[in-house]
Amino acid sequence: MILPHLAAAAVDVTSALRWENMGLHPVALDLGFFQLRWYSLAYLAGIVIGWWYLLKLIDRPGAPMARRHADDMVFYATLGVLLGGRLGYVLFYKPAFYLENPIEILQVWDGGMSFHGGVIGVSLGILYLARKHGLHWLRIHDYVACCVPFGLFFGRVANFINGELWGRPTDVAWAVVFPSGGEVPRHPSQLYEAGLEGLLLGLILWYLFWRTDARYQPGRLVGTFILVYGISRFLVEMVRQPDEGLEHLAWGLTMGQTLTLPMIIGGLYLIATSKGRRERVDPIAGNESIA
Repeated sequence: MILPHLAAAAVDVTSALRWENMGLHPVALDLGFFQLRWYSLAYLAGIVIGWWYLLKLIDRPGAPMARRHADDMVFYATLGVLLGGRLGYVLFYKPAFYLENPIEILQVWDGGMSFHGGVIGVSLGILYLARKHGLHWLRIHDYVACCVPFGLFFGRVANFINGELWGRPTDVAWAVVFPSGGEVPRHPSQLYEAGLEGLLLGLILWYLFWRTDARYQPGRLVGTFILVYGISRFLVEMVRQPDEGLEHLAWGLTMGQTLTLPMIIGGLYLIATSKGRRERVDPIAGNESIA
């Protein structure tokens, strides 16, 4: 059963799309003494556009924070993404490697960020902001969650441009041969994730925020975010090549799938209980209270 599959892959490699023929390069601008990478630009674009969108969201009646809080939130979120994302990757995926090469933990420009770690980092930033200013921490989570898909989309596209985090071998017509993946056609799973975690998730949250009263039900938006992300990531892991040694853990799942299970469960819980936390908003003054 395995040999015919490998033989088919070997034949299809001649007609598969090749990453190096697409004109892609990890470095967007090279001045010799300074390099600007697409990976860095993706993070910058996600933060700037997310900040812009957050200001649009809090301009609506009943927002859980003011402009000054949103500005602070961007700072805390950036720290949370960078520190949480990197430390999460180190702890969840390659603890042994980084224990032997600790200096490489600082080399974030080479990739290696965990979304799950970034979520924890951003959540801690939100909790700190809410406690410091006496704000509703769960409603802030709702608003921030609506902004995250921008960063996810740009980040996954940057993964594709970097030729990293590719998928499993396949013979689909759109398979891509990545230089670091050997002479094997693979799923462009980075683009699958960009579509599901970025575009689809962003559209769902956009609809819930602007076309329903979901923003007045604390936990509904962030619950939807982590539920849809969790399901999307769980499914994509079936065609994404896991990190070496983490393909199939003792319980039969990859590390990526394992980390999404608490998100799926937590998302379902937040959505199911959100109506019980519904808030009443004065349409004129914009004041809110627990119903």
